[in-house]
Amino acid sequence: MTQVRLLTEADIPACVRLKDAAGWNQTATDWRNVMALAPDGCFGMDCDGELRATTTAVCFGQELAWVGMVLTDSAYRRRGFARRLMEHALEYLRRRSVGWIKLDATEMGAPLYERLGFREEGGIERWIRPRGVVPDGPSSAGLFALDAALDREAFGADRSPLLHMLAGIESASVAGAGFAMGRPGAQAAYFGPCVARSADVARDFVTWFLRRHPDEDVCWDILTANAAAVRMARELGFERRRELVRMALSGVNHVPALKKSDHLVFAPAGFEFG
Repeated sequence: MTQVRLLTEADIPACVRLKDAAGWNQTATDWRNVMALAPDGCFGMDCDGELRATTTAVCFGQELAWVGMVLTDSAYRRRGFARRLMEHALEYLRRRSVGWIKLDATEMGAPLYERLGFREEGGIERWIRPRGVVPDGPSSAGLFALDAALDREAFGADRSPLLHMLAGIESASVAGAGFAMGRPGAQAAYFGPCVARSADVARDFVTWFLRRHPDEDVCWDILTANAAAVRMARELGFERRRELVRMALSGVNHVPALKKSDHLVFAPAGFEFG
């Protein structure tokens, strides 16, 4: 019987093949970053001598874990690989006494997650802006400095290790008002995370990023609860391409709900990070 095993850096080429076949935007560096943040939380299953399915679980302390990279080779679906990997990941997180477990579900994955006990928390959409003319005007975005208190208020848990890792790729901030990051993607430059006190500051960050990538398509994920971000995406020429559902599961009985502020989240860190 095929067993669940830990993924290692040696698996990255096979992981990239799986995500390429699914048409996802992540890169080999994204896979490497997930494994660095969760060396004991990245799982795979082999069949016929090749990696055929994956699931990752990144922990933000004991408050929250984010499940992502749930991929199965199309020729090996309906064999229960995704369910076995998810059950393994959930058991791993419960042994760690993680309070809440969340993920962003595609239409294909949502029924499985519902059967495992996840419940819908809200919508999340992927928007794409084709390369082209970028907005003019001044920007207040400056050198990055992490506002950990603001991020916790927005996200609901301490994700400082993730933010410090991503900040080294591409980042900017406005003191006391917010920060934004970006990174390369396989299909489009990825904008996010972005946390801001106001829509005006968030717009500064989006235009800052667009000006840095005038010759690339730009990908922006948006929580539907943030109506200001949705309006801004339309105004700046982004087009909605995908609709997913953010789902949550209590990992520990009777744990209180995380306090978060979706109106401050103008872009998440990615489907694999939250």
